[in-house]
Amino acid sequence: MLLGGNLGDRVLNIEKAKQLIEERAGLIIRESALYETEPWGTTESPFFLNCTILIKTLLEPDDLLNVLLQIEMELGRIRTGKINGSRTMDIDILLYGQRVLDSEYLQIPHPRMHLRKFVLIPLNSIASDFVHPVSGRSIGQLLGSCSDDLLVNEYEPVLL
Repeated sequence: MLLGGNLGDRVLNIEKAKQLIEERAGLIIRESALYETEPWGTTESPFFLNCTILIKTLLEPDDLLNVLLQIEMELGRIRTGKINGSRTMDIDILLYGQRVLDSEYLQIPHPRMHLRKFVLIPLNSIASDFVHPVSGRSIGQLLGSCSDDLLVNEYEPVLL
């Protein structure tokens, strides 16, 4: 999963999201560092903070999606219909083992993950050898061939 947001207390929102995911969806097995990332598709938004997590869940993908949408809403996510807009929290299911799903509301693997370094860099740090079930390429290979040139840097909080 990819967690991220660019509004409010970004670190706190990600920490709350992880806590709620563990309470409602499954155990976090691995997590990446936080990455500060240039917004995709716009230059008018503040930078995002993103991380990836790997969870062990008993929920089916549709049920997992419903839980994650509820968590987003509780953390102040307002869906405006604007693509790539600012938000307090966005939680994307990137992969679900080797499952492939294409429904009206959910596509697994995430259909654009291979195009975005803000997804691939943190995902590579926790699952570089995982093989994408459609492309047959590892996350490390996908990252190596990704042409996205937006900034993605490990986040270093400013201590006062």
